[in-house]
Amino acid sequence: MPYLRGIVTSAADVLLLLGAGALGGVVGTAGGITSLISYPALLSVGLPPLPANVTNLVSSVTLWPGSALASRPELAGKGSWLRRWSLLSAAGGLVGAGLLLSTPSGVFSHLVPFLLVFASIVLLLQPRISARQSHLSYANPYFFSCGLFLVSVYNGYFGAGVGVMVLALLLLTIDQNMARANALKNMLVGAATVVCGVTFALFGPVDWTAVAPLTLGMFVGSMVGPSVARRIPGHILRWIVALTGLGLAVRLWVAPG
Repeated sequence: MPYLRGIVTSAADVLLLLGAGALGGVVGTAGGITSLISYPALLSVGLPPLPANVTNLVSSVTLWPGSALASRPELAGKGSWLRRWSLLSAAGGLVGAGLLLSTPSGVFSHLVPFLLVFASIVLLLQPRISARQSHLSYANPYFFSCGLFLVSVYNGYFGAGVGVMVLALLLLTIDQNMARANALKNMLVGAATVVCGVTFALFGPVDWTAVAPLTLGMFVGSMVGPSVARRIPGHILRWIVALTGLGLAVRLWVAPG
């Protein structure tokens, strides 16, 4: 049953979520992890874990158009590629959303820290791996399609740190330029998020009083994030994203859910 009773009633809570959304939007669309900021903010204003997770994902829908507008230089000429793979990402997100609504919450929670550690290590080792790519199978389109579908399922189910996972996959298989890979990541994650957002808006426990300020903040932040990623040297951005992913992995291992 949808979560109809609004938790956010004070101006302080509205300002907190607006600020968390803006900062999370910048961090997430620059290559980091939006949920590292927005999810704890929702918990701090009183939402239980499941409504907080669902509300956070619904709010994240506005990251997609905001980052698309700000990433036009990196996305130029990628229209047909994005249309093809966004459909797969959206399908995976829909499967994940269905799992979340039909299974006990926390089923995958013990796996998430290990997935984040793996993705963060891949990010750090990506230049060395890519240098040997001709001897490996990572450039195989089946490797990319299977990986994208699986992380999109995870995106619909929980989603924290999914950007790190998709960015690592893209750098390993599609594009070794950090700014371009980050822009593509934003679009693929966004496609799954939109489908999940619609699903949760119809069937999930969404707190709409929290969605309003968080969504506005995220949209504003997402307009800034890609330009930040564009200005940070690739090797520095790689370390920032990887360390953020490792930090979230530790947090979720200590206090999952």
